[in-house]
Amino acid sequence: MNIQERLKHPTPSFFRKLRNIGLALAAASGAILAAPIALPAAVITLAGYVAVAGTVATAVSQAVVSDKK
Repeated sequence: MNIQERLKHPTPSFFRKLRNIGLALAAASGAILAAPIALPAAVITLAGYVAVAGTVATAVSQAVVSDKK
């Protein structure tokens, strides 16, 4: 099964929830990174890591398919 077929098949409910959480984390960290105010370096660094983690969780969760037919 190639990646295009995997993305078209249904995703199990747990991974749909995980995908949505990943999207929320990526969006929130993106908002922090784009904030027009000065923030401590630790906050900016943490937001960058959270953005990457959210993006990876979203991508991996979207590619999981159910074996039930």
